[in-house]
Amino acid sequence: MRTNPISPTIDFAAQGVQHGYLRLPYSRNDSAWGSIQIPVTQVKNGAGPVALLTGANHGDEYEGPLALVALAANLRAEDVSGTVIIIPFMNFPAFLAGTRVSPLDDVNMNRAFPGKPHGTPTQKIADYFQRVLLPMADVVLDFHSGGKTLDFIPFAASHALDDPEQQARCRAARDAFNAPFSIEMREIDTLGMYDDAVETQGKTFVTTELGGGGTASPYTAEIARKGVRNLLIHAGILKGALEIAPTRMLSQDDDRCFHFTNHGGLVDFALALGQTVAKGDLIARIWDKQHTGLPPRETFAQMDGILTARHHPGLIQSGDCLAVLATETSSH
Repeated sequence: MRTNPISPTIDFAAQGVQHGYLRLPYSRNDSAWGSIQIPVTQVKNGAGPVALLTGANHGDEYEGPLALVALAANLRAEDVSGTVIIIPFMNFPAFLAGTRVSPLDDVNMNRAFPGKPHGTPTQKIADYFQRVLLPMADVVLDFHSGGKTLDFIPFAASHALDDPEQQARCRAARDAFNAPFSIEMREIDTLGMYDDAVETQGKTFVTTELGGGGTASPYTAEIARKGVRNLLIHAGILKGALEIAPTRMLSQDDDRCFHFTNHGGLVDFALALGQTVAKGDLIARIWDKQHTGLPPRETFAQMDGILTARHHPGLIQSGDCLAVLATETSSH
């Protein structure tokens, strides 16, 4: 008995290339029997590893969708040994609205797992991934960037895991993606994350942060396109040689990497993304946005490191994350 209302218009068991939808019934004022149709492509050729590739987990992040719509348009069955499932717009309502969270229920997809089959639209989508799509997958790539409120140096990431074998698999896949930076990432809030849902099922998982500001550049979009191809080659799904360039290895060892502000105002950064900072150095000044003649509030580095993320755009509120640092471990 199917408890989740989502139904695919493609046959996941069928060979070849299929383009269709994950159809979620959604009754609303202007369509009593309407539905949310999340685009999906599957390319399958025989037995072999299964890769699940997703973008727009947050709807205002664009490198992943750009890489994945191009892959869906061009990948042929004869190129593949195994299966590639491509969902460029995971949080489709948020993607259409250009917002981080869904406008239908104000739920953040990346805090909605394991989801609820009888919940809100976002919770239903999360449940379908949790119970239908993730069990099929061997390797999972979930693209992220900073959206409208953060900006990042371009990196691929894995997490520290309890299982050393799984952690080694995730690190190897992250390094094969070959972003300019590779990081063992620390999360502010892991409760309900897709990352945790994937890793709890023992899958090989890679995520990214590839810029931000609510747009994509030719540079970051190309990192995404190259990275997904590299990952599929690494997984044994595509033939060919990895396209490898030097990458800088980073780690986040404790919560001091996160710098929050207790003051709202106009942000005046003292350093640029990718720049090195020593403990005690000035990261940013925050100027009062309602009065002149007042000194700025200053935020100083809590540790040595490299500025990997910064708030965007120019105004900030009390409680916002102002900056994130990481420690460089090596390059290769």
